[in-house]
Amino acid sequence: MTAIRQAELDALPVREALPELVCALDGHGAAVLCAPPGTGKTTLVPLVLAGLVGGGPRRRVVVAEPRRIAARAAARRMAWLLGEQVGGSVGFTVRGERVAGPGTVVEVVTTGVLLQRLQRDQELSGVDVVILDECHERHLDADTVAAFLLDVRETLRPELRLVAASATTDAAGWARVLGHGRPGGAPVVTAAGVSYPVETVWAPPARPVRPPHGMRVDPAQLTHVASVVRRALAERSGDVLCFLPGVGELARVAGQLGGVDAEVLQIHGRAPAAVQDAALAPSAHRRVILATAVAESSLTVPGVRVVVDSGLAREPRVDHARGLGALATVRASRAAGRQRAGRAGREAPGAVYRCWSQAEDGRLPAFPSPEIRIADLAQFALQAACWGDPDVAGLALPDPPPAGAMAAAREVLVAVGAVTPDGRATPRGVGMSRLGLHPRLARALLDGAAAVGPRRAAELVALLSEEPPREYGDDLAAAWRRARAGGDAYATRWRAEATRLRRSAATPAGHSTPTLPEPEAAAPLPGREAASRRAVGAPAPDLRACGAGGADGSAAPATAAGAVSGDDAAAGLVAALAFPERVAKAKGEGAFLMASGTAAELGDGSRLRSAPWLAVAVADRGPHSASARVRLGAVLDEDTARAAAAHLLTSGDEVRWEDGDVAARATHRLGAIALAVRPLKNPDPALVRAALLEGLRSDGLGLLRWTPDARALRARLGFLHRTLGGAWPDVADDGALLARADDWLEPELSRARRRADLARIDAGQALNRLLPWATGEAARLDELAPERIEVPSGSRIRLDYSAEHGQPVLAVKLQELFGLAETPRVAGVPVLVHLLSPAGRPAAVTADLASFWQGGYLAVRAELRGRYPKHPWPQDPATAEPTRHTNARLRR
Repeated sequence: MTAIRQAELDALPVREALPELVCALDGHGAAVLCAPPGTGKTTLVPLVLAGLVGGGPRRRVVVAEPRRIAARAAARRMAWLLGEQVGGSVGFTVRGERVAGPGTVVEVVTTGVLLQRLQRDQELSGVDVVILDECHERHLDADTVAAFLLDVRETLRPELRLVAASATTDAAGWARVLGHGRPGGAPVVTAAGVSYPVETVWAPPARPVRPPHGMRVDPAQLTHVASVVRRALAERSGDVLCFLPGVGELARVAGQLGGVDAEVLQIHGRAPAAVQDAALAPSAHRRVILATAVAESSLTVPGVRVVVDSGLAREPRVDHARGLGALATVRASRAAGRQRAGRAGREAPGAVYRCWSQAEDGRLPAFPSPEIRIADLAQFALQAACWGDPDVAGLALPDPPPAGAMAAAREVLVAVGAVTPDGRATPRGVGMSRLGLHPRLARALLDGAAAVGPRRAAELVALLSEEPPREYGDDLAAAWRRARAGGDAYATRWRAEATRLRRSAATPAGHSTPTLPEPEAAAPLPGREAASRRAVGAPAPDLRACGAGGADGSAAPATAAGAVSGDDAAAGLVAALAFPERVAKAKGEGAFLMASGTAAELGDGSRLRSAPWLAVAVADRGPHSASARVRLGAVLDEDTARAAAAHLLTSGDEVRWEDGDVAARATHRLGAIALAVRPLKNPDPALVRAALLEGLRSDGLGLLRWTPDARALRARLGFLHRTLGGAWPDVADDGALLARADDWLEPELSRARRRADLARIDAGQALNRLLPWATGEAARLDELAPERIEVPSGSRIRLDYSAEHGQPVLAVKLQELFGLAETPRVAGVPVLVHLLSPAGRPAAVTADLASFWQGGYLAVRAELRGRYPKHPWPQDPATAEPTRHTNARLRR
């Protein structure tokens, strides 16, 4: 054992803030710690609060990190500072790996591990302090853990101490959350940093690049990032750390850096521990380290003097209506940009090359979007239900979950038997929550194990929990075979996860299953929680009669649980159990319809294109695409689809407006997929009426018989509604008319059976029913909005009321208005007079005849008297005799 490295501990700047932090915890029990990168908040603070350095009382401290790589690195750094090996005073636990012993005082865990521990032991027995590190990242697990810990402090263990720590956090927001209603919130302790200055170099692309959409990043953007890395290597000394949104982008940029005078490493959450350790260890050679967001915080990569920031990040997105979830590439927030830039100034002055312009920087979001606002909430909803608060009304969350997303999550949980319809966790749901899986995958593991065996179910769920590399192809069964035979990094991780899940699947659902390698036993629920978490069990679906395809995709019925054979059959069943809304029936070569109602298609050359049914495991849909593209799927048969998605099976009469007429049929459906259809001879009249109304809404009221008189009546009533309102109905808007269908379309609508019957309904006669007969106003229709108006010549001219927001129009030959001094009015509104030539062509428009006779008439007279010499053009039209005739006719 090496002695404590006191000099290194004393050099950490956060030590100056430790007395204030300890005082805040002694007085309030919770605090927010804001400390820049490199100050020692992740390493020195836990050691001091545990009493391992500084002489304080001995306490057990748990540090929660958002990522496995950060948890391992933090534990190793603290152990090094103490002169020990990991597993002594300092240890760590991540999913599938635990390095800790009886003497461990500080344990670094991922937030997911801490969440599982809280579900098994709500009191968190033996733990004195919990530090939530990098809380600014707003991962859903971290927000959930914070809410659960505050609940524990409030009801069970007021002495438990909580610290929310970050370099770039919303300190006021976290102080309010940790204060949990206390005036002023929790204390905020700020540590001054001594990070070295970092020069900012703005390096936008020379030519515009396409913005990211979905998972896609413009290749031109990646080429630009690679060129900026080369520029940084030429202009600066030291290692270069380049931030990119995902593993695929790391590989593409690495491929463009061939020939650089530096070692190129890739660091991400899926990288093997040996690769991660190599990136975090000092090196005698210059390096370019391509990293995802795992290197943003909690890690010091030695030797880095330059950061190249692509400005991109990945966030989860979910389409609840289509049952599709995926990661989306977005612009990184300004907070993330500060974190990334800080990596360059940890050990010496450095520089950050930002691959966007300074003008763009001001338009970036201040902080990343909290996952609770944008992610699939099924796992969160199950955790809350198992905690005893399914409505999350009693949880102090930094942001409330969206109601729509929670409702969608509840539907998923009810469908997989994890919660009752009122949201309470079932024993099956409690067991599912302890598997460390999304509830969909937990359902696939538990129910699939009975049909294909625990080992095969575990292997397939391991494939679904971490999507295989694209080079594995889009066939889940083929990817499964490749993983079994492979020796790449993915296959190694897959085997470890499959082993963990196989052990988990061996324990019956609803029983406590310690899936993580931890020493704590599952503790009984406290009395308050036990009372609120009594749940009703939900049966698993009966899969014994599932059809199961053979290796070639042919159907082969299974006769008993565990009898499903063949890779295709097993893969199809497990994928369908996980994603029942995505079982899909072929519509044509390579085209499918999913039970969710979304169309799906396979790429050219896919072996799955000829499958009659498909279990879609991974799919994405572009922002302007009508169909989802299947990225990973398996051959399926109809019997298996029916069994896996049994909750989507419906039977009944369907009467709807389809292809321009009423379609009536008896159907048996699997979601949106029609399994059996036959015509209905005598459909329910109420359903027919609803279908006809649907047709009127979609195709318009033009389906009715509109005579010229009917259209004129509608226009007159529309004018009176706009002008007088009151009892005069709104008939201009189709929606308003359809909302009152009972008042004007009956009894004809209820007698109609098809489109042709609608065409026989006289719309004008029907509209008369909407007139205000009860008040007597209907009798004034011709007075208030006359169909015709008599002009001085004696002609009765039809008024045009069709202008939606304008005046009634009187189109009349100019000579017929001679002698009329004032513009006619209708319901107090002056009409708009369209003055016509003797040939009936427009000559002038006026709403003020008196002014026209005095001015505009002279110009019209000068233009038209030569063209129409046989008609009268008096000097003074105001006193002239109105006429429809020529001069010769007048002389007779």
